This record gives sequence, structure tokens and C-alpha cells, in this order.
Amino acid sequence: MRKTKPKKRLLLPDPRFNDVLVTRFVNNLMYSGKKNTAFDIFYDAVAKVEDKTKENGLETFKKALNNIMPAVEVRSRRVGGATFQIPSEVRPERKIAVGIKWLITYSRKRNEKTMADKLAGEIIAAAKGEGAAVKKKDDTHRMAEANKAFAHFKS
Repeated sequence: MRKTKPKKRLLLPDPRFNDVLVTRFVNNLMYSGKKNTAFDIFYDAVAKVEDKTKENGLETFKKALNNIMPAVEVRSRRVGGATFQIPSEVRPERKIAVGIKWLITYSRKRNEKTMADKLAGEIIAAAKGEGAAVKKKDDTHRMAEANKAFAHFKS
């Protein structure tokens, strides 16, 4: 175990929307340190969301992320030789991290041509409460609900 908890690194807000959440999302979207490319992809996706939905792209993105973020998840715990899936609440920081991860993962798996198109499609679907990332959240919640009986094993 480590002696002290590491200090939280402060992120700078992104240049266009002046939002830390966007920077956090772009940092997860980035490959091989190519941050400008990641920003271009994100901004293109937001612009495409605005064109398709005729609503504010950033607000749609935030709404989509809220629809994806899980409230509960299951964690494995060994008790007496057996492994149980124990439901536990998700910390606010982790909620955002998991939501971002799912949004990016399922965007990459889509069939559109460019990453901006894929991301825009997944954001629009998530904002409506559909799409693969929302399904993943529902599955996670369902799994936690099914394993509610083991909640007393929580440590």
C-alpha cells in the first residue's frame, strides 16, 4: 500500500468551450499523445451533433454523458472460496470516468466512416437514451439489481 494518496492533477479547460469535462473527454479520446487531433475529432463531432439535432452540441454531449454514467456497479469479492458479485455505489469521479470510457469505446465500434461521425452518432443516440453505451449502463444496473442479495458482503 502506498503511504500517501496522490494529489489530484488539475486539468485546464479546453480552448473553445472553456470546460474541464471536455478536456477530460479529449484526454481519453487521444491516441499516442495526439491531443490536437483528438480535439479536432471532438469539435467536429459536436458540430455534427448541432447540425443533426438543431440543439446546442455541448449540452447534448453533457446530456448523453449523464444518460451513460452508472449509479451502481458490481465488484468481485471472494468470500469463503466462492466469488460473489457485490453491488456497490459508484463514486462521482469514477462515474464520469466510466461514462467517458463507455462513450468512446462504443463510438469506436460503430460503423460510420470517420471517428467524428461515430462519436456524433453515439452522442445523439445516448442523449435520446438509446445506443450501445446506454445499453451497457442498463446491463450494469440490472446486474447490480440481480446481485442485491449479496450486498451484505460489502466491506
